[in-house]
Amino acid sequence: MTPIETVMIGCGRMAQGHMHSMLAQQETTHIRVVSEPSPAAYASVCALYRAHDLEPPPNQPDLDKLLKEYGPELDAAFIITPHAYHHDQTKACMQAGLDVLLEKPMVITGAEAESLIAERDRSGRLLVVAFPGSLSPQIRTAATLLRSGEMGTILTISGISWENWRIPNIGTWRQQPEIAGGGFFFDTGAHMLNTITDLAGEEFVEVAAWFDQRGTPVEILGVVMARLASGALVTMNACGDTSTRSTSDVRVFCSQGVLCTDIWGHFLHRQRPGDAQPEPVPLPPSVGVWQQFLAVRAGEMDNPCPPEVGLRMAHLWDAIRLSAAANGDRVSLV
Repeated sequence: MTPIETVMIGCGRMAQGHMHSMLAQQETTHIRVVSEPSPAAYASVCALYRAHDLEPPPNQPDLDKLLKEYGPELDAAFIITPHAYHHDQTKACMQAGLDVLLEKPMVITGAEAESLIAERDRSGRLLVVAFPGSLSPQIRTAATLLRSGEMGTILTISGISWENWRIPNIGTWRQQPEIAGGGFFFDTGAHMLNTITDLAGEEFVEVAAWFDQRGTPVEILGVVMARLASGALVTMNACGDTSTRSTSDVRVFCSQGVLCTDIWGHFLHRQRPGDAQPEPVPLPPSVGVWQQFLAVRAGEMDNPCPPEVGLRMAHLWDAIRLSAAANGDRVSLV
């Protein structure tokens, strides 16, 4: 197999975690160049490569220059940058002929999501959003069970996400609303928004939301109540000011049982009628988002997280922000 020539756009802590696993896949992946404006972050990348006895890739912080210089040599881009930059960077890469794996959340607004779908259609390039939930066998199986009718009718969906998020992120871009697009509910909580949107499989039609910023410029606490087109009810609770590491719970209550998972798709349990407790659904463990992207790109599986999923989530986030700004007034999405 010829390795896919890749550019990594953004080389912060999260990107380096992905790179660590990508460097173990030299037969499938070659990171040809990176684009990182921070000298400290690029120095960390160089140290990571040297720890693997590999020569670090060159760094071109100016993406336009990088695409002009290296574009003909590249096959794909993995974009892991602050949220406000996702739209323009993804559009530029697709225009340059690259397939894109885009870190979550896809974009900040519904208008940006519609723009990327239009560019995807115009360019014919592949765009996969790097939500580990949607890309996991667990959430894909859960969605299949729900769509098949085997679980009966979806009645309610409940999601909770909590983390010690406020204090560690004080002073970082994650608490700058013009760059982050939101706070805890749109950072870690974006996994909850996406996974519930994916499991619901239909449009949200009505939303009410309340936020608490806890002395920061962004929401730290949030509660959302919503209604789906079918009439099913959804609740989401995000607490970014507790004392534990990131944890979550998602439950889909149906007329013929209950599905239990988390916002990342780490597991899937099912409780059938008559069962005393939910039982594990035997599935292979999820692999990393890059490996799933390669499988989609090779035609081995359908794209489980296309920009249409990102569009539905972006429309939902637009409505949540409008309602929270109006102290919980109901917002219609139809």
